[in-house]
Amino acid sequence: MEKEKPDNVVYSKEKGYNASMLPYATSVSAPVIKTDDIVAWKSRGIHNVNKELESKFNELKLQYKKLMEEFQWNDMVYNAKFSFEPVIGEIYHLYVGTDGNNFLSLIGPLEWNKEHIATFKLNSDKKWMIFNEKSGLFS
Repeated sequence: MEKEKPDNVVYSKEKGYNASMLPYATSVSAPVIKTDDIVAWKSRGIHNVNKELESKFNELKLQYKKLMEEFQWNDMVYNAKFSFEPVIGEIYHLYVGTDGNNFLSLIGPLEWNKEHIATFKLNSDKKWMIFNEKSGLFS
């Protein structure tokens, strides 16, 4: 009768004692083989990337909104009636005329009784900057 080997010894008739050649642990004292929690890692990664992309998207959306408002104001001023060449850095006021068309004037809203739309300043890029009454600045 052939001598039996203990359970914790790796032996095969073809390869003999081959515990050191196996890709997995064969002894009781070997470290535990655990599979990595890839699903949780992916979920955290996806969450972080989505959060960052959402933040960038909201920032771009806000920039787009500001750009469109700036375009609309500039379009309104450039399509208004005025019979003078605006000077860079000067302040102008946009009004609604009696005929319903908008016109640009140097006269302030407190100096006469016209329907005032907004106050603007022409910058060096020929872009009309609207006066923000809350902050007291042109933007």
